Amino acid sequence: MNILVTGAKGFIGKNLIAELGNKGYNNIFDFTRDSDPALLDKYTKECDFVFHLAGVNRPKDESEFMEGNVGLTSTLLDLLKKNNNKAPVLITSSIQAENDNPYGRSKKAGEDILFNYQKETDIKVYVYRLPNLFGKWSKPNYNTVVATFCHNIARNLDIQVNNPDAELNLCYIDDVLEEFVRALEGKPTMQDNFCAVPVTYNIKLGELATLIKSFKESRKESSIPNMEDALTKKLYSTYLSFLPEDQFSYDLKMNSDHRGSFTEFLRTSERGQVSVNVSKPGITKGNHWHHTKNEKFLVVSGEGLIRFRKIDSDKIIEYRVSGEKLQVVDIPTGYTHSIVNVGDSDLVTVMWANECFDPEKPDTYFVEV
Repeated sequence: MNILVTGAKGFIGKNLIAELGNKGYNNIFDFTRDSDPALLDKYTKECDFVFHLAGVNRPKDESEFMEGNVGLTSTLLDLLKKNNNKAPVLITSSIQAENDNPYGRSKKAGEDILFNYQKETDIKVYVYRLPNLFGKWSKPNYNTVVATFCHNIARNLDIQVNNPDAELNLCYIDDVLEEFVRALEGKPTMQDNFCAVPVTYNIKLGELATLIKSFKESRKESSIPNMEDALTKKLYSTYLSFLPEDQFSYDLKMNSDHRGSFTEFLRTSERGQVSVNVSKPGITKGNHWHHTKNEKFLVVSGEGLIRFRKIDSDKIIEYRVSGEKLQVVDIPTGYTHSIVNVGDSDLVTVMWANECFDPEKPDTYFVEV
């Protein structure tokens, strides 16, 4: 299948072409504002489906709205008719097509041209009035406020929140791509005469700013956002795509002494804490028990011996562990336990606890195994 994508270097276009390739659609005719106009005639002869994504939303002059959002659409459809091409056409419009402003009027005019084309030719058209989109490869100060907030907050730049209570209707780029692939396969989501991306989110501008700021702070707190919330998950992925290229990494606080080190990696109120423990050869760590706190140990390098004793018993239980065979050992409550480095190199253990450490209530009682 030959697929024509106009606006191929834009936010949606770049994401769409990448995903089409993932889906095995590799015959893509990409058309951009820098392309030779003669190519559009060639492409409209050979294409089997059209994604018409090209448009203007931030011109230098208002007259460019009609030229970019109506003129190119008319040219595209005229060429399809001239070449007797029955390919379905998908166009990206905007929820602002309902507004009486230059941009909205231009998007509405583009819709009308496409619907008239459908009446004249009986060819399938898919018109999507998209809300505010966000996701990777979007442009700050151009595509969406999400991109601007992510870009600026990641760089310690100011953001502007004029009306914190302003409601935003957001749609994630991956959800757009899923819907567009459905349309390509002849199964679009219909709402009256229009097509729609079925997954959208509402959030207030002030809440959006606070949430994205929390992503930056999460590094300092060794925390991760609530990934059970779909919008938070998608916004966090978007935020990470805006990190400066020299700031992908960040340091953790290593608590080191002659025995080795203990470093907290992640903390979550819902899922507990993950840490990395390094023990030097011959070193024993632990020798304590918990009422409610429970843990999982995973040795990833070196050789260790995990020892247990129920605090009211003399029986000692031993588990030999090694990075050669990854094996999780549960640490039950009521058992004093220790881990001994019995190898010749550092013993590296990933430790998970069901709750974050609270110095006011550590639930840790030292008793020799």
